[in-house]
Amino acid sequence: MAKTTIRRRPTRKSSQLKSNFWTKFTVISLILFALLFAVYHYRNAILYYFSFKSDKVLKQEKLDAARIFQVLKRHEDNVIGFDVSEYQGTINWTEIDSLEMHKLHYVFIRATAGSDRVDSKFKENWKKANKSNLICGAYHYYRPNENSIEQAKNFIKTVKLKKGNLPPVLDIEKLSESQSIDSLKIGLKRWLEYVEKHYKVKPIIYSGEKYYEDFLKEEFEDDYTFWIANYNPWKETIDDEWLFWQFTEKAVIDGIETKVDVNVYNGTPKMLKYLTIN
Repeated sequence: MAKTTIRRRPTRKSSQLKSNFWTKFTVISLILFALLFAVYHYRNAILYYFSFKSDKVLKQEKLDAARIFQVLKRHEDNVIGFDVSEYQGTINWTEIDSLEMHKLHYVFIRATAGSDRVDSKFKENWKKANKSNLICGAYHYYRPNENSIEQAKNFIKTVKLKKGNLPPVLDIEKLSESQSIDSLKIGLKRWLEYVEKHYKVKPIIYSGEKYYEDFLKEEFEDDYTFWIANYNPWKETIDDEWLFWQFTEKAVIDGIETKVDVNVYNGTPKMLKYLTIN
């Protein structure tokens, strides 16, 4: 007996899927066509816009470079240095020499952050920088909501300072989300005292000028020296009470692919030598 072939009629679900596919395909095609039409029709305006943006960027870079030059010119008798972290990527330390004809004398390198974070480039940067002619220092990024002693231990475990290195640096920029200002200050003091006891040298405190003025100056300035960040384009000289002034974050240095922070030391090369660990 011959077999009878039964053809199944398309289900309602499969018909809906096909219909949805072609609907989406049509909509996407129309959108792409509209975008292509708009790009073609307004191509001159689009090219002008991006050209205009490029001109603005170039103008700003020229202004930044001019300010850097003026600050360096005003501090010919001071000592110029820079600071780096993993955000600068891989650095060619053999190429680093000078900035705007000013010799670079020192570098601060980020070592740790919080109670458990080690900068991914610290080991490499620290080793290579110490083999260069630069005076090297290391800094810790302080997290206000974490235990201060654990943070100090993280830094000490990571950083082996030796004769000729700069004192350790505590970088504090944020307020705590879970404790008062007074409690935060207690934590900062604990970190500073713990680190000083280990290295037998008093740490330096880094912060922005406003943070320094509002929360640190009154209570810490009698016992500690400060490294202050201030990028105000109208500021041209370092304040007398600052040990270091980070005056820009937009410098260009051979051997480093990204923009770099640059600092003025409030003294001469000989004075900087006295600041290092004996």
